[in-house]
Amino acid sequence: MAKARKKSPARNKPLDAVALLKADHRQVEEWFEQFEKARNGERKQKLATQICNALKVHTQIEEEIFYPAFLQETHDLSLHHEAEVEHDGAKKLIAQIEDSSPDDEYFDAKVKVLSEMIKHHVKEEEQPGGMFAEAKKADMDLDELGGRLAARKAELEAETADEDDDGAIPAARGRDRPNAGRLAKTSR
Repeated sequence: MAKARKKSPARNKPLDAVALLKADHRQVEEWFEQFEKARNGERKQKLATQICNALKVHTQIEEEIFYPAFLQETHDLSLHHEAEVEHDGAKKLIAQIEDSSPDDEYFDAKVKVLSEMIKHHVKEEEQPGGMFAEAKKADMDLDELGGRLAARKAELEAETADEDDDGAIPAARGRDRPNAGRLAKTSR
């Protein structure tokens, strides 16, 4: 085991809201890069599943917790509304990806366009003057918010794992589930 650091209690400290959301961004960016390099349909399916599941959880925790807190503290309707509209577009594309498979001739294009949409959205949130900078400037309690985001994220990830134990999105999943693309708990 590596030497213990003097500030080890800080390592156990939960991420603040901005750090947690940025960590999600970095993870999804990595999976998009891996998808671009993948040549195997099974690998692409697995990565697309990871990407879609992570983005559904991420958008839900932002919409349920971060965005309302942001709006309450900053009153910035413009940034808030733009982020909500970007989420709506991403959710629609996620549902299309979940309804398809690597056998679909548009599968790679859909994942590529989703990647570009997410890159734009991340830039809007992370840039100077963007949502995260405004949240910090508004002196929001980002530590408390980070704890709430982490707890809700864990709940949603557990639901996602329960829904899809094998980690694959069956090609016809959306036709079998009226709420495809949403994190609705379904019976199997």
